[in-house]
Amino acid sequence: MTLQLGTIEQVRVLRQTDIGYMVGTEEEEVLLHNNEVAGEIEVDDEIDVFIYSDNQNRITATMKTPAITTEDFGWVSVVSVMKNLGVFVNIGIAKDILVPEDELPGFYGVWPEEGDELYCILKATRNDRLIAKLARQEDMEELAVDATESMFNKNVAGRVYRSLRVGSFILTDEHFLGFVHESERREEPRLGQRVEGRIIAVKEDGTINVSLLPRKQEGMEEDAERIYEYMEGRGGAMPFGDKTGAEDIKERFNMSKGAFKRALGKLMKDGKVYQEEGWTYFVREEKASE
Repeated sequence: MTLQLGTIEQVRVLRQTDIGYMVGTEEEEVLLHNNEVAGEIEVDDEIDVFIYSDNQNRITATMKTPAITTEDFGWVSVVSVMKNLGVFVNIGIAKDILVPEDELPGFYGVWPEEGDELYCILKATRNDRLIAKLARQEDMEELAVDATESMFNKNVAGRVYRSLRVGSFILTDEHFLGFVHESERREEPRLGQRVEGRIIAVKEDGTINVSLLPRKQEGMEEDAERIYEYMEGRGGAMPFGDKTGAEDIKERFNMSKGAFKRALGKLMKDGKVYQEEGWTYFVREEKASE
């Protein structure tokens, strides 16, 4: 029997050393360092260990149970990012594992950040190293359950597991597979980022379309606050109003002209701003008293 890198193996404790135990089979043995022992063990015990390569690329063993193996997917947390290399994830052992750059989106702006979570499996390379690979669509489908029409317009939360230019794919907490079209988000979420939205369509195959945009009333209040804060930074005046072009509004506020007009209308109705000759101004006390 040959011990397989990235797997949980049943081995025998062969002998004790100054720094740990040699464990394995009659054909092969590896070191189980004292730091990697869980509980009490003795020579000739049969134990389960995870086989991996340490930071010196030596094959070694641990009694700690990893979150993923070469046979099992799991969610793992990003612990560091190296732009020209990839991201490292914590799988529950002493060594962090690399998700290589070629597994990640081509656009660095949507790479995961520390704390984001990825659904991965391990792979052993030809030079006896372990890397983590992202789940493919068919792997995510094995996790999925079908959404029903009763979920329409309900709030959902989940993580982005695939990022494309046209939109983001998410797995919700309910294990629904969802798609967020680029038009249904204000900014592109990162791979592995947790997002919250609402279901805007339940499709025949049980998957869902999700919007990350706030509902109209909530959105109007958020947009109004954003416009007001922008005006505060300009001393209470801005060269934008009802007649401003949609492209200029999109570039400055990242919102549609319709959303901008609704938010501006709310500020005017609340008596906070007024418009004059294409500009919008704060309503001062003397103006309000006229």
